[in-house]
Amino acid sequence: MTSKRVGFVGLGLMGAPMAANIAEAGWVVKAWNRSEAVFEGLAGISRVGTVAQLRDEPAIVFMLPDLPFIESAAEGLLDAWRSEPPQPGTAVVIMSSVSPTDVRQFGERVHQASSGNAVVVDAPVSGGTIGAENGTLAIMAGASEADFERLQPLLETMGTTVRRMGPLGSGSLAKACNQLIVGTTTAALAEAAELAERSGMDVAALYEVLAGGLAGSRVLEIVGPRLAAKDYAPTGPAKFMHKDLAFVIQSAESVGSPVPMASAAIELYGELERQGLGDQDLAVVRQAIANLAMSSAAN
Repeated sequence: MTSKRVGFVGLGLMGAPMAANIAEAGWVVKAWNRSEAVFEGLAGISRVGTVAQLRDEPAIVFMLPDLPFIESAAEGLLDAWRSEPPQPGTAVVIMSSVSPTDVRQFGERVHQASSGNAVVVDAPVSGGTIGAENGTLAIMAGASEADFERLQPLLETMGTTVRRMGPLGSGSLAKACNQLIVGTTTAALAEAAELAERSGMDVAALYEVLAGGLAGSRVLEIVGPRLAAKDYAPTGPAKFMHKDLAFVIQSAESVGSPVPMASAAIELYGELERQGLGDQDLAVVRQAIANLAMSSAAN
């Protein structure tokens, strides 16, 4: 991108530090967020009153919980483009975890509303709030080669591993695969923790030994201490894992690929939500498993 200007929509736990890193890299950032209070702690970011006021930015990043929220927030923007198309090459960058199928359909809507002048790029992230704060996110993009190369300098202000995975939708499919691994690994670690503790073993000691062997992983390194301490203060709500696993199932069905682990995991995270634990950290899957044990014992 020749112009270091960007719009940003959604300054939540992930979005706020991501936008801050863009600004710190020398970009002019205009942002919209439903709550105004977040702007008080963000230097170098100017606030706009509506998403439509970002219509002239060469790139507009969306970091909202799911695609329906993005579509709703973008409606005024698309209306503005229907009246007066944006500059050719304008990019709508979806960095949330969304459906690979639905984001391609949204791409068609944006293409039509902008008279073909705007493209949608899906570029979801992995790395959690720590990665967002440190600018070390893994970013998996779905875009044409030309669009990816043009947006790469922007994406590299937020992440250290930035890869093009294929055309639109490929980034979201890569993120779905990521969540399949993170969700099932976290669940397995939670099961191991409950089994160990109920057998009289120290969970932290177990995890220390596991980390030195084949079971060691980044998930164990990052989520393990929270699982061991039963610390469920949210760094990312567990309910989003249930949503993301639904994208795995949807994608698998579209190509006829069996996903038995995802099928089991989505049931467990659905149970977690039924227990009212969805707003707590992903590690709360351990509490969901413990609750299942108590329910079984009561019966």
